[in-house]
Amino acid sequence: MKKAGALASALRNSGAAVAASPPIGLDTLPSMPATSQPSRLGTKAITVHFPETVRRQLKALAGEQGRDVADMVAEALNLLFAKHRKPELAPRKANK
Repeated sequence: MKKAGALASALRNSGAAVAASPPIGLDTLPSMPATSQPSRLGTKAITVHFPETVRRQLKALAGEQGRDVADMVAEALNLLFAKHRKPELAPRKANK
């Protein structure tokens, strides 16, 4: 038996009123906006996993150059695209 059922049963036995509540499902959750930042409209996240040392080095390099990590990754992706003769589509914030 579920704990919620046991709790409701105990409350009924004590004489307390137990209100029936519908189960929480995806259709009852409040809708969330697709994005909360206007700058992210029309974009999709690209998530990758690397060792922590890679992350630290990337952040350090970005800091040394006064750039953000997203711009560094965009530069790296464009270099990869160029190497494979593909259009350089990753938008850059700065041209350094």
